[in-house]
Amino acid sequence: MKNSKNYPQSKPHPWHGLSVGPNPPTTVYAFVEITPFDLVKYELDKDTGYMIVDRPQDTSSLPPALYGFIPQTYCDGGVAALMQGADRGDRDPLDIIVLSERSISRGDVLLRANVVGGIPTLDHGHADDKIIAVLQDDALWGNLTDISELPQGLITRLQHYFATYKTQPNDLSEVVVGNPYNAAHAKKVITTAMEDYRKAFS
Repeated sequence: MKNSKNYPQSKPHPWHGLSVGPNPPTTVYAFVEITPFDLVKYELDKDTGYMIVDRPQDTSSLPPALYGFIPQTYCDGGVAALMQGADRGDRDPLDIIVLSERSISRGDVLLRANVVGGIPTLDHGHADDKIIAVLQDDALWGNLTDISELPQGLITRLQHYFATYKTQPNDLSEVVVGNPYNAAHAKKVITTAMEDYRKAFS
């Protein structure tokens, strides 16, 4: 029986083969790499498109929400120019953390996320923005439009995680986390990361 719809014959690459989202930069796709339940850091292998074990977590720090990236984005010169003190972008897809009232316990999934803000992060001097978003149609978070609507305690938790999640026991962190920015600036970062992607890969 012939299928009436066209569809890919193989799995598209999560970074290069998926679109940025249904309505970027307001609503984007987030490809989830790790969840709040993961004691191992998984990430996308950029060559194959498969998930790979990066490292076991050496500390008790766990992601406070779903963590992944936005497809067809890239942090290079344009993104770096938006962050004070950055010498360049980290040359990875743009990171995103998504809040969900319901527990999502598996990675390697795609979801629709509404952008509400971001956290500027310098990793060894490289721009490594963390976009903050809420799961579309989420019963608790879904109607939020700006990071100012989130509890301050949650923002502090996110900042602490990104300041410490790469730090090994007894080492000093090389990550500098700044004050959060609003949805308008987050959308500018996403648009710029889309342009950096086009310049690098088109």
